[in-house]
Amino acid sequence: MASPGISPWSCILWDVDGTIADASAGILPRIVRVLEDLGRTPPGPEDLSAWIGPPILESFQVHAMLSPDEAVDAVERYRALATREGFASSVVLYPGVPELLREVHEAGVPQATASSKPENQVAGILEHYGVDDCFVTMTGASPAADALDTKSTVIAKAIERMAAAGVDVSRPVLIGDRHHDVDGAAEHGIPVIHVRWGFGTPGEEEGAAAVVDDIDQLRALLLASPGG
Repeated sequence: MASPGISPWSCILWDVDGTIADASAGILPRIVRVLEDLGRTPPGPEDLSAWIGPPILESFQVHAMLSPDEAVDAVERYRALATREGFASSVVLYPGVPELLREVHEAGVPQATASSKPENQVAGILEHYGVDDCFVTMTGASPAADALDTKSTVIAKAIERMAAAGVDVSRPVLIGDRHHDVDGAAEHGIPVIHVRWGFGTPGEEEGAAAVVDDIDQLRALLLASPGG
């Protein structure tokens, strides 16, 4: 466990897409392929940010106007492509994030993911980049195509797993880039640090406890300064 004063937080929860990782280079082609196969009009690159963050099942219904059954079929097709290509394919981690994850881990502050991305994909990406050992739990959504795990659901699951592992969950914070992160965390009374390098649009930070533009600003909110 972290020594008193190392961090103002007893544990840290991380969103993945748009916060730890940029998977957009793989996400858009898969969405386009699926919608074209279904005879629907695919989104353009300028519309992609709206798709990243919410559960993909929800996005297929809201943005592609698919019926619930059609959306489940689309999710199955989309995830089959992701599995075939590899979960870490076309995914990059944001500059400085792996180093900060390692720094927080070495300081003894427990970390977890709380992602709307399927849990097996979260693990695949973090294992690929060698940062999986920084997390007490890599929590994500159910891989079932018809599952609609909300942000609130995955946050609750992450907190439950951390508590079961003996982590002090009395002062958690969530780091994310979309209003879904702020709204989901609010259901549990958890403050959010909003990062501006992800896919959020202006105004989505409303309700966040803090907003950061770069990794140094985030580090300052997570860890005490040397000698501080």
